[in-house]
Order: sequence, then C-alpha cells, then structure tokens
Amino acid sequence: MTPTTKTENSHGTVLRSSLGILTTATATHGTGRGGDIPLPRLPGFVESAFSPLAYEAARLCLAERPGDGSRTAVALASTAGDTTTADLASRRMVSGRVHNPLLFMQATPNSVLGYLSREFGITGQMFSLSTLDDPVTELLSMADLLLEDPEVDRVLVMGVELGGSERLAAVYEELAGGNGRAVPVAALPASAGLAVALLLGRPGADTPVTIRSTEMYIPDANADASAETDTGPVATGRPGDIQGLFELAGVHRRVLREGGSHLLVTGSRAPAFLLTADTEATTDARNGTETHAHL
Repeated sequence: MTPTTKTENSHGTVLRSSLGILTTATATHGTGRGGDIPLPRLPGFVESAFSPLAYEAARLCLAERPGDGSRTAVALASTAGDTTTADLASRRMVSGRVHNPLLFMQATPNSVLGYLSREFGITGQMFSLSTLDDPVTELLSMADLLLEDPEVDRVLVMGVELGGSERLAAVYEELAGGNGRAVPVAALPASAGLAVALLLGRPGADTPVTIRSTEMYIPDANADASAETDTGPVATGRPGDIQGLFELAGVHRRVLREGGSHLLVTGSRAPAFLLTADTEATTDARNGTETHAHL
C-alpha cells in the first residue's frame, strides 16, 4: 500500500492525510427529479424514508467493495436526523393515539447503523453527526481521524436529508439562531429523501481515486457565488445540507471516467478538495458497474 501523504493544516486545509475513495453511491426518493427510486423496504422501519435510503446507499457501496467488517468504521451526518419519524411520533402523542414502538426504535440515526452492522458484520466504530457546517468537510475529517487507527482500514461515510415541512423550517431557524445564518429548508416534498455514501480508505492500489485538502477557496468579489470554478463546481446550499456530498460523488464518477484531477469547492471561503485518478486503477474501475439513483 502506498504511504499516505501528509498535508499541512495551514492555509485552510483540513485533512492531515490523503484519502482513497473506494466507491460512492447515491439514492433519492420522491424528489420529482430524474433518478428517483421506489422507497426500499427495510424490515422494522416504517413511514420514513430516512433509514431505507441510508441503508440503500450504504448497501450499494458495501456490495460493490466488500471487506472486513471488523476493520470498517461508519459515520453518518444529518443536520436534523429522521424528522419524519420524530414529527409523526409527536403528532400521535398529542392526538392521544397509541404510541407505535417502531417509531421509538427508529427515531435515532443509530438505529439504521445497527441494522447495517448486523447485515454486513461491521463491528468497527460508528458515529452519528449533526452539523450546520459543511458535511463534506465534517465527514472527510472524521474519516481522516479514524484512519489514523491502524485497526481501521475503511470508513463508510453517509449523508441523509429529508424533505421539509413547516415544523422542520422552525427547527432549522432555531438551530441557526444566534449565529446570524439564514437556513431555508431544502425545496423538497415532505415525503422526499436524499442519501449519499462514500467508502473511504488509505491511498493504494485498490483505491482508484484519491482526495486531499487544498487551500481554502476565496472567490473573486465580483464572481457569482453559484458559478463553476475553472477546475470544478462550487457546492452551494443551506448550511448542513448534503448537496456537497452529491457533488463529491459526481466528481468521483467523472474522475473515474476521464482520469486526471478535479477540484471540489464546498463553498465560498470554505475548504476545497482535489480528487486525482490513479491511471492504472481507474482503467480497472471503468470496467466495473456502479448503481446510482441521484439528483
């Protein structure tokens, strides 16, 4: 295995080491856009798209690149978690209806992580993260830290987001209060959901694409904040949304197809990441198939 390359933590870089991208997968439901899939059935989980979509994206990655579950860690990021389940459970309680025990079980993101660990024999560390910051940076930093452990070879990172409602809008407004951020809810139907997963490891022969930190992106004062840079797209949206993870998965597929390097900018004055293809490894990877349901 090729030794990892250490990066400096100055100039806005956030990763101490380069990471290898083994594979990526996305799953969307009910968005009304191309690529939507029927909501997968997941035993023991009801009503909400959160856990089924999280599991589907993870399943695609782990099925394509199986490995040692005892040396695999998992991190899931979602700003508000399974808001559909939380909302439904509270509405039932307020209306005096009998509480559904399944709603209690699936109310936390850890529930689907437990199901995932059982199905794929994953016994490594598992984390659920909630952030108003950029999930790309948060999850890559978590993977970077976890891979410092010699007993961890792979980290599965995921982002999940559900459609909005008036109640969810109020939650985001309260979360953003005190820091001056405007946090609109994603323009998705209430029943919609998005999930993306990336399987990461150390750079080496089995990782056809690597990703590393570059200097913080500082746009020109006259530039359009949503415009594409000379080297890649600028992922924009409300703080904490997972669009940047979809951009990362898309850039990964592009680099697999075309080779070379591509820059992912996560936002104005935010960390940027450079994805680079290993020529020989990407040639082999192009012969494989990937299943994606994406935006």
